[in-house]
Amino acid sequence: MSSLKRSSVSFFAVMFVLSCAAATFAQVTLPRPSQKASVMQRIGVTDVTITYSRPGVKGRQIWGDPLPGQTAEGEATLDDQNKRPKNAPIVPYKHVWRTGANEATQFVVTDDVLINGQKLSAGSYSLHTIPDKDEWTIVINGTANQWGSFDYDPAKDTLRVKAKPQWLKENQEWLEYTFDPVTDDSAQVNIRWEKVNVPFTIKVDVPTTTLTKLKAAVGNAKPDDWRTPLQAGNFLLNNQNPADDQQGMAWLDQSIKVKETFQNLSAKANALYKAGKKEEAVALGEQAVQRGKTDKVDTTNFEKRLADMKAGKI
Repeated sequence: MSSLKRSSVSFFAVMFVLSCAAATFAQVTLPRPSQKASVMQRIGVTDVTITYSRPGVKGRQIWGDPLPGQTAEGEATLDDQNKRPKNAPIVPYKHVWRTGANEATQFVVTDDVLINGQKLSAGSYSLHTIPDKDEWTIVINGTANQWGSFDYDPAKDTLRVKAKPQWLKENQEWLEYTFDPVTDDSAQVNIRWEKVNVPFTIKVDVPTTTLTKLKAAVGNAKPDDWRTPLQAGNFLLNNQNPADDQQGMAWLDQSIKVKETFQNLSAKANALYKAGKKEEAVALGEQAVQRGKTDKVDTTNFEKRLADMKAGKI
């Protein structure tokens, strides 16, 4: 083998080893002073997930006016005190803050929501804040993955809302995000650290979002899937606005068309009775019982209900 060939082989061998080593080091996970955390809240059918790192107070001054020349986050990461001017607040007022440590806090919503009344489309974002003593600005930025707020670009902001900080007596050592209180269509997000709590509200149009997802589920159902349109139809007829009853009934008919079962026949019988169509409901109810017996399904409870339908006791 010539010296040139040997050199080429050696070069590629070295590069292979180095690339393997680099890949190995890239997979190493080391402990951080500010540990990673994540909280998720489902509102209706919408998931809201906040992923962040939790700095500690550690006896330091957290909030305050910046010292002369101090920029956002003390010109250093929250975990690097050596580069921070002495007596400088960890989070200076009127500067953009990652609202956590390490990577910027990530904010993900699976559907369109309202943040303090302002629309935010489904997607992944970074969450920043601009703290001040009497008012905070909550910033939702379109760049989801970035380190801290050092490369934060306000031109990529998706929305900004105002929030009032609540000054408390109890100290919260580690930064914490919580969802509380929660209702059927909303959740309050609380940013809690040291003696400050900053709340903002997420609200979801649950009926509209649910209907959209039901339509997608039924639309994507396989040709032999009778259960999905049955479940969707039942939900609309029992839980949604009466204006959706026609769609709910159509989905029950779709389920029955795919395959007649005790479940979908009895469901439609109940829906017809609820709609005031007693004769049709009873006739279909008897058909449902017969189908159930043929398929060896326990129809006892429905037979009692059918008897009450006939007697007008429901």
